[in-house]
Amino acid sequence: MACEDMDMAPLHCNDCPIRHRAVCARCEGDELERLEEIKYYRSFEAGQTVIWAGDRMDFVGSVVTGIATLTQTLEDGRTQMVGLLLPSDFVGRPGRMTAAYNVTATTDILMCCFRKKPFEEVMYKTPHIAQRLLQMTLDELDAAREWMLLLGRKTAREKIASLLSIVARRDASIKMLEATGQMAFDLPLTREAMADYLGLTLETVSRQISALKRDGVIRLEGKRHVTVPDMDRLLLEAGDDSDGGFLA
Repeated sequence: MACEDMDMAPLHCNDCPIRHRAVCARCEGDELERLEEIKYYRSFEAGQTVIWAGDRMDFVGSVVTGIATLTQTLEDGRTQMVGLLLPSDFVGRPGRMTAAYNVTATTDILMCCFRKKPFEEVMYKTPHIAQRLLQMTLDELDAAREWMLLLGRKTAREKIASLLSIVARRDASIKMLEATGQMAFDLPLTREAMADYLGLTLETVSRQISALKRDGVIRLEGKRHVTVPDMDRLLLEAGDDSDGGFLA
């Protein structure tokens, strides 16, 4: 069961590792203070459900650490992963009473949460929050459209390279680093989860990761720690340009 866990949480918004990317990124001092008054933290263990699709959702919030998945279950019981929630991603929608998707913690996660009604009141009085939330929503829409292209047109090797580049660029963004040259990060997904998300078999995922390693595109320490010697080469393998956009 989720719990409030202040020991794991930043004491103040200014100390938050996702401060520059989260919904509060444009907030100024007095605006941050309003959010400080209504925020709380919740932690979930890997495998726990944050919210079920269709359930009443009385909070919104940002992923501070860890990763979660968005899934949708069909009437016959089949489940499809439709998105990833990485650090700084926003969960929930102001004005929407129920959750649209199942949200499940893939790793242990920490969330900075706000009760929905107080957050909506602050949002209406704080243009910086509304503007940032709109920007994040549009970015999410762009990412969804790009993901449709990835699933429909890219080869298995390109799909794996694309997912690795997405995680690498987000990790660099959180650390406020340039996503260029050599990069190292911990892959937060198991190979089984990668297969589910990419619409591939586990064997294909393992084979393509081994091929990227053999060809020097990535280096692996254990199963999760990934080093990318040359980010431009990884983007080339993914069929992307230097900004992470898809090549025509």
